[in-house]
Amino acid sequence: MTRQNEIPVIDLFAGPGGLCEGFSSIVDESGARRFHVKISIEKDPVAHRTLSLRALFRHFPKGKAPTVYYDYVRGKIERKAFLEHPDIREAAAQAANEAKQAELGKTPHDEIDAWIAGALGTSTDWVLIGGPPCQAYSLAGRSRMRGKDVEKFEKDKRHFLYTEYLRIIERFEPAVFVMENVKGMLNSQHGGSPIFDRILADLRNPREGLSYKIRSLVVDKDELAPKDFVIEADDHGVPQSRHRVILFGIRSDVAAATPALAGKPGRFVLKKKAQKVGVSVALEGLPELRSRLSRGLDSREAWLKAVRDTPNHLAYWRNDRRLRVEDAMRRAIARAEWHRTSGAAFIPGHVNFGVGMPAELRSWYSDPQLGGVLQHEARSHMSSDLQRYMFAACFAEVSGYAPNLREFPPKLLPDHGNVDVDAASIPFLDRFRVQVGSLPSSTVVSHIAKDGHYYIHPDAGQCRSLTAREAARLQTFPDNYFFEGNRTEQYHQIGNAVPPLLARKIAEVILDFMDSRGSREGLIGSRRRIAARPSGSGLALACTGR
Repeated sequence: MTRQNEIPVIDLFAGPGGLCEGFSSIVDESGARRFHVKISIEKDPVAHRTLSLRALFRHFPKGKAPTVYYDYVRGKIERKAFLEHPDIREAAAQAANEAKQAELGKTPHDEIDAWIAGALGTSTDWVLIGGPPCQAYSLAGRSRMRGKDVEKFEKDKRHFLYTEYLRIIERFEPAVFVMENVKGMLNSQHGGSPIFDRILADLRNPREGLSYKIRSLVVDKDELAPKDFVIEADDHGVPQSRHRVILFGIRSDVAAATPALAGKPGRFVLKKKAQKVGVSVALEGLPELRSRLSRGLDSREAWLKAVRDTPNHLAYWRNDRRLRVEDAMRRAIARAEWHRTSGAAFIPGHVNFGVGMPAELRSWYSDPQLGGVLQHEARSHMSSDLQRYMFAACFAEVSGYAPNLREFPPKLLPDHGNVDVDAASIPFLDRFRVQVGSLPSSTVVSHIAKDGHYYIHPDAGQCRSLTAREAARLQTFPDNYFFEGNRTEQYHQIGNAVPPLLARKIAEVILDFMDSRGSREGLIGSRRRIAARPSGSGLALACTGR
């Protein structure tokens, strides 16, 4: 049942729930949520478990989750016993009704439509959110797939997963939609035609008698270029340089009935923050760790030996920063002597966020009930990689930027120096990418699940790649957000998600727009009942897989 002041939300391709989290976080003076996620759909079984767990957690008012939730995420109770616990049984049942495991385009349309129709009832003043999977649009994905088989790339149906999103728009006529995707979709082509132009045309006119005004959330003007739809997350308090295309669609009759849209259109765009948040600030309060060693005996002594040996690998390196880098290494090695743990699935203790973190971010991450840090375990690395990590972090400390392979000492180059760094077009020059502490991080993507070379911790004394919790911090997941699955699966979910804090800021704009119309009774009554809509989509393109 939808409360009077509550706006229903349907989330497609939900992943672990980044968009859901942002929209659900907005409450009124009484603590009631202004957006109610009615249905969220995700195909991956592990991400779906995460999505379902968070839906269960949101069943309780902020600060009121029962102790058994914290027992579960701390590893004190098994999932089966947790779900059967009387304190959360009702919440678990509601979460099962909200978070659905299904593959859009493969799961029968009638089944998907029944879920949505049942959740919405007669409401037509609702919001559709989500982002079709982006492998076929991303620059790395296009390069990888096109290089292997051009014909197969052209036939890849992931180009057209947006048509499932479009089908839901055509079938259920949301008042507003928010669609997210990678920046690469702006210049992706299929059959020689720009995919983005086709997507915009389809979304503007899903079918005869139904049209949408597509707005930018960052640029206030009528004639928009493709780049005007790009949101740079680090402009809005997210400690990550993540650029994404986000479309804000408004049903034409809703737009026409909203005077503020014409009178004060600049009101419905995101406001930039005066200062960007750097990596070191975002990671404040997380325990310092050492990494593990992946070959041979793993021990603190063996790790320290590898770390202490790093300065010896600067031989034959001619660089005017060498003395300063060596000084930074000495300081880092001294700090490394204090690191005794490589982390754990749960580390008990008080989290001290410090004074450097903005109050908004501190409040967003913090949960005093948690009593520690979740999923903060260092990966294992080879000794040679540890030494590359230490060099990269020390170089960044003294230079203010991450070095590429051309700036590495010869003895620290991969493959024992058999890399032609003078080649005109050496691939992956940033194969070992340290995150600069004073700057937002590079984009956290699903590749973080494969290795940590692109995500080296800025503190050379820790000499490691980022943990899952640190990656989650950069993505702005609250510290009590628990990711199901093994560590690789956790990284994959985090990298694929929309930053929840950015989602909240988008939701604030959407809420302001929805509330600016005053009473919505007339609009609700002016649309036909959802149940009366025909189920056929009339779309020419099939949509299968993720």
